Amino acid sequence: MNWTLGFVSIVLLVVGLVGQAFEMRKIRLTTYKDEDAGSANIFMNKRNLKWYAILGVGIILWYISERM
Repeated sequence: MNWTLGFVSIVLLVVGLVGQAFEMRKIRLTTYKDEDAGSANIFMNKRNLKWYAILGVGIILWYISERM
């Protein structure tokens, strides 16, 4: 296992998950009132795409680091 790529991939995964959580909270607060339940379509918001990309790169790097 390549530890450098493994460490970078774990950092990307953590940053992606935490960033997406904060982004989804902001989306929910700006879109819905406190009384309304959130929609499942919140995952398809355009503002989440950058976090999905970061998560995807982290997963790919993790896979590559495991195979080296």
